[in-house]
Amino acid sequence: MSRSARLLDLIQSLRRRKRPVTAAALADELGVSPRTLYRDIATLQAQGASIEGEAGVGYVLRPGYLLPPLMFGDDELEAIVLGLGWVTQRGDGPLAAAARDAFAKIASVLPPDLRDAAETSGVLPGPGAKLPSVGIDLAPLRRAIRMEQKLRLDYADAAGRASRRVVWPFALGFFDQTRVLVAWCETRQDIRHFRADRIAAAEPTGQRYPKRRRALLKEWRDREGIPERS
Repeated sequence: MSRSARLLDLIQSLRRRKRPVTAAALADELGVSPRTLYRDIATLQAQGASIEGEAGVGYVLRPGYLLPPLMFGDDELEAIVLGLGWVTQRGDGPLAAAARDAFAKIASVLPPDLRDAAETSGVLPGPGAKLPSVGIDLAPLRRAIRMEQKLRLDYADAAGRASRRVVWPFALGFFDQTRVLVAWCETRQDIRHFRADRIAAAEPTGQRYPKRRRALLKEWRDREGIPERS
């Protein structure tokens, strides 16, 4: 592996992590000696990478460091093509359009050979089962999640019983056969799952909910046994 490729791999490894990681763990992941790892860290810092930490404690890449146009490996490129293709097929309208735009942006900065590989990739998302009809626009749900704002839902359960409740939305799951809003329900005083096809109306209240989305996500992941992103 060339040194430039190794430095890129090191940056990518740091970007994937939210918490400090030891030099030993990084060196083991990259297949280099700790001494080489320390030298590479110093090189990246000299080039402007905001890497904080020290030997024996751990290193973390602070937000705001922008990489030049990236070279993707074959598997990385296929993962991007497959993921964006799935969202194009199975996302709601605005999200599908955003996936197409994202692909166009990525392709525009790739070298010609990688751009051709992306545009002619043989890795394709297969057709899924027909999704239930959703009568509401999912974009306001995603916006409320991003802004950590309460929603007022008109909802019907599996038996058709209607209810109105105020919820704190913090996740929207896109499953093969349905979409599910995950939220703290003020009526139940607990986390609940709401199928999007059973939501008759979702009205933003303009009120910020009192708990951070990160904390709600962690509580839900812990309860459901879902590991956090590394």
